Amino acid sequence: MEIPGVEVRRVERCGSTNTVLLRETALAAPALLVAGEQTAGRGRRGRRWHSAPGDGLAFSLARVVRRPARELAALALVAGVATARALRALGAPVELKWPNDLVAGGGKLGGILVETRAAGRGTLAVFGIGINLRGAAELARRLRRPVASLDQFIAPNEERVIANIAPSLMAALDAFEAAGFEAARGEWEAMHAHAGQRLKVRLADGRSVTGIAAGLADDGALQLQTRSGPRSIRSGRVMSARAA
Repeated sequence: MEIPGVEVRRVERCGSTNTVLLRETALAAPALLVAGEQTAGRGRRGRRWHSAPGDGLAFSLARVVRRPARELAALALVAGVATARALRALGAPVELKWPNDLVAGGGKLGGILVETRAAGRGTLAVFGIGINLRGAAELARRLRRPVASLDQFIAPNEERVIANIAPSLMAALDAFEAAGFEAARGEWEAMHAHAGQRLKVRLADGRSVTGIAAGLADDGALQLQTRSGPRSIRSGRVMSARAA
């Protein structure tokens, strides 16, 4: 598989593709690492990423990003737009759940984990993407929550999926470097699975906030219209959503 401007690598097994790329001491060009199996795949806040060998796609793309540090929290949203756009082009009805989930048909299809470290005058950003290719029913039984897999919508060809997502992500990052999050904000809002719905969001400190989803702030924060007025949520997890 060849992706213009990206060094593609493949391993049969590793702990985490993100961890491998974060340890790179020098990155001459953007790099993409695909793993046949991850033994320590993870999501946000250290949560485990569940995927049986052969049923899931796991890869990471690393590249240096040059934007102020205060703007980097929006990178997961930028990556979400790029990934959903690429999967939609293949025929999968993908939507986005704030801040980093891919959903389809009401179930979680995948997730994105962005990790960063300083790299000279820029920031090395590693985008870990996990997508369920097959086995949604079994995974849903294990996790006891709605799960989706690509085979419910399209033929889950691994190389074709990566070959669509990687260039889409590179283009989205080029736009982010040129214009910041505003380049992706409108498209993210158009693909928001919970737009206009009443959400319950659990904050990092354990408290919960309920309000109607009202788009994103300039920095990517989730905007909620609560009983006490507008509120911006910068860190949290959407626990439930229902019609307003």
